Amino acid sequence: MLVRLGAAAASLGIAASVLACGDGGGSSDQRGGFLSQSSERPDEAPIVVNKVLPFRYPAALYARRVQGNVMLRLFIDTDGRVRAESTRVEESSGQPALDSAALTGSQELRFVPAKLHGEPMDVVVLFPVFFRHPEAPPLPGDTVLGKREAGGGKQP
Repeated sequence: MLVRLGAAAASLGIAASVLACGDGGGSSDQRGGFLSQSSERPDEAPIVVNKVLPFRYPAALYARRVQGNVMLRLFIDTDGRVRAESTRVEESSGQPALDSAALTGSQELRFVPAKLHGEPMDVVVLFPVFFRHPEAPPLPGDTVLGKREAGGGKQP
């Protein structure tokens, strides 16, 4: 069962984006959806607890201002850990290095697990990762990421 999460779930931190800088830092923008492993939907969606997102923009692509979106499919267990063996690229950026960076970074993500009736449960999450260069033009659809500040295109 695929569930698209709206603004209420966005505040819970179900997914993240990377507005990457040269040092690999980023900020988060929560959007996405989840697939429940059981027939019941969780009462509480998983919450990202990382203070800094673990995705690193590949230096060679950053230097060339290459941008892209990667949609990951993550299995989050009852301890809030991402299971590496169940992680895969659901939708490729078209750049193998960006896809690889997203997969590698996903293994460092930690979550407060999803809950059903107060008990932690396993879920599969669709988790978008957006690699953006601050000096590159926006990609189609970037309005969902918010407006960049005027005067230099720096991240908010």
